[in-house]
Amino acid sequence: MSSLKKSSSKIQNLEKAKRTIQDWNSNEEIIVFTNGCFDLLHLGHIDYLCKAKDLGSKLIVGVNSSDSVRKLKGPSRPINSTKSRSNLLAALECIDLVIVFEEETPINLITQLKPSILVKGGDYTIETIVGAEEVKKSGGRVEIIPFLPGYSTSKIVTKIQSFSKS
Repeated sequence: MSSLKKSSSKIQNLEKAKRTIQDWNSNEEIIVFTNGCFDLLHLGHIDYLCKAKDLGSKLIVGVNSSDSVRKLKGPSRPINSTKSRSNLLAALECIDLVIVFEEETPINLITQLKPSILVKGGDYTIETIVGAEEVKKSGGRVEIIPFLPGYSTSKIVTKIQSFSKS
């Protein structure tokens, strides 16, 4: 099986993901969940995702659909399509499952998938993490991973835009 085909099998809809997670739970896997737009994948994302995976045995990444990104970030985003972003993430060794969601928040995914650990980046507090209360109520925990300094999608976009103005 080609690498792209193999990694694209990690991209699942909600129903298939629930079956996959049932299998993982029967094997006592520790399931970690995070989410984001991941519009321009950069070193900060890779560092964050690898650290998230280190917290458990299986890492699920919820990816905002393009419509969802537009609602959150404005009409000029995303730069990359849903298909591109989800396939790039699925190609990463540290990620075990990718699921695209249409809503502005992943609360539906979190309540249905019931991860052991919910992870977000350093710009969040426990109080501002969507799904934190639900995960804690079900016996899980919430972790915040500090950002790798100097890396952000917004900074990359600004830098690219400055080149086009010169």
